[in-house]
Amino acid sequence: MMKLKPIILLGLLICTLGLSAKDYNASLFGIRSNGTTLNTGAIQRAVDYISENGGGTLKFYVGRYLTGTIVMKPNVTISLGEGAIILGSTNIYDYNFGTPNSALIYANGVENIGIEGKGVIEGQGQALAYHVLDQMHKGLIEDPMNYDRPRNHRPKAIYFRACKNVKIEGITVKNAADWVQTYDQCEDVLIDGITVDSKAFWNNDGIDIVDCKNFKLLNSYIDAADDAICLKSHDATKRCENIEIRNCTARSSANGIKFGTVSAGGYKNIKIINNKVYNTFRSAFTIATPDGAIVEDVLVDSLYAYNTGNALFLRVGARWNKGRQGAIKNVTIQNVYAEITADKPDVGYTYEGPIEDNPRNISPASILGLVGQPVSNVTLKNIEIHYPGDANPNYAFRGVTPKELDAIPEMADAYPEFSQFKELPAWGLYVRHAEGLILDNVKFIAKKGDYRPALVFDDVKGYTLNKTTFDEPGKKKKQLILHNSSQSKR
Repeated sequence: MMKLKPIILLGLLICTLGLSAKDYNASLFGIRSNGTTLNTGAIQRAVDYISENGGGTLKFYVGRYLTGTIVMKPNVTISLGEGAIILGSTNIYDYNFGTPNSALIYANGVENIGIEGKGVIEGQGQALAYHVLDQMHKGLIEDPMNYDRPRNHRPKAIYFRACKNVKIEGITVKNAADWVQTYDQCEDVLIDGITVDSKAFWNNDGIDIVDCKNFKLLNSYIDAADDAICLKSHDATKRCENIEIRNCTARSSANGIKFGTVSAGGYKNIKIINNKVYNTFRSAFTIATPDGAIVEDVLVDSLYAYNTGNALFLRVGARWNKGRQGAIKNVTIQNVYAEITADKPDVGYTYEGPIEDNPRNISPASILGLVGQPVSNVTLKNIEIHYPGDANPNYAFRGVTPKELDAIPEMADAYPEFSQFKELPAWGLYVRHAEGLILDNVKFIAKKGDYRPALVFDDVKGYTLNKTTFDEPGKKKKQLILHNSSQSKR
């Protein structure tokens, strides 16, 4: 009998912990699924225990698990089964309050962590943001306001910093109070097959990839009130490097896929392949480097954009650059189809994109450097962009005489946005301060006649046009205007 006891105890332990010693059911730690019991302490104890005992998976099954901040620890995966919902508290003090970048699920400097499954992370962001506002109005929280929004203290749904070997698979993330998920200076990250549905409040970026290395975002759907898929560089000594974004769909009341706005360090070796953007208020694809970042070796291949406010916007600026000179170089954008709408494409969002840059006619795609800082070696290949046309010169006018083109402001220190200049002198593509530009099999199609030409090149050195066509109803006119520009000699 005595010899059987260890075997019996081992069997009981296996039954208690699940199918293997590495799987731990949430109920083992007294975590309640009723949606009203605050589980912060119990979930944190579970995460700590699993990490301390060699790592494993904390499994949640059907139910609503109310919690504040969960701090991830090394070698722990949270598994959300179908019907399992991690429900963020609507009380700001249930989070890691006062911590920069507070979040519902938080990690700093840990390895081998993940979140997986068919379940949901629900941030209850609107109610949570309103609680922050309430505490500010009562004088209990000091927080500056930007455009009637709290600048700080709104928790993200997920914030991981300086983590390695991160895997996020299958889950749905909803309704954050701030940026939905941020991966900051992380390495070796795989995000695959996730859904983001977050239009609960302002600044709901779908995903922010900040100064990360070896990062893959695959097969995911991002619907966000702010930029859907966003690469950033916050540290002048760091950069985003070896990033792949593939087979994703993005919808946004701001930009679809964007570099910036904050861009201090840089971006190198970025591949954006086979993605779709739709119902997006601003640009389908944006590179904005106003803060000194170097952007180089970027490939955008097979991008499809429907019902969007703008197709492409590449911009070098000088906002917070602190003496550093930003640059965009060696960028290939190919196999693109885009349809630009005359209507507001994000109508119906709870927080629609603001129309602060109106009145204006529809803006063209734009490539914009600065004097002495040209955008260099950009290739546009196999591209078709459809525009509504019908710009009205009596509504907003921009001429193409040398004097009129010189009068367009540089706006180097302004927030970089395709509509910032209001009226631009082209309906298809406007390029200023660039060199080594190649257009190969590019089609610009206007549904109705436009008073402007299709292309305007201003200070463009060494451009090449190959099979570039313009289709616009009405009388024939000169569709390419050159100012201080020259073709490639090759």
